[in-house]
Amino acid sequence: QVQFVESGGGLVQPGGSLRLSCTAALRFFRAYNMGWYRQAPGKQRELVASITTGSTTNYADSVKGRFTISRDNAKNTMYLQINSLSPEDTAVYYCNIDPETDSWGQGTQVTVSS
Repeated sequence: QVQFVESGGGLVQPGGSLRLSCTAALRFFRAYNMGWYRQAPGKQRELVASITTGSTTNYADSVKGRFTISRDNAKNTMYLQINSLSPEDTAVYYCNIDPETDSWGQGTQVTVSS
């Protein structure tokens, strides 16, 4: 079972920024398309950003222009730079391959509040 470890979340004010990290225990990390997902209270988990093996990126409309996904294959690590945070971004953020497996990490909580 794949293990994902997310970090970097926290409490930030509206307009603030965070950088999330995800380390994946994947033997051939570079061979997988990866994604950042989030689950807000009372809502279903959604894919917000993805990056292919060739580093092509794609974003949900709600985060375009504010989120930037990247990966470092040498470190088996993926990142999510989040700028211009709004309260609507409050959620637990998870990483997984794209499309996702049933193996989820603990996630990292992002709370946007003044």
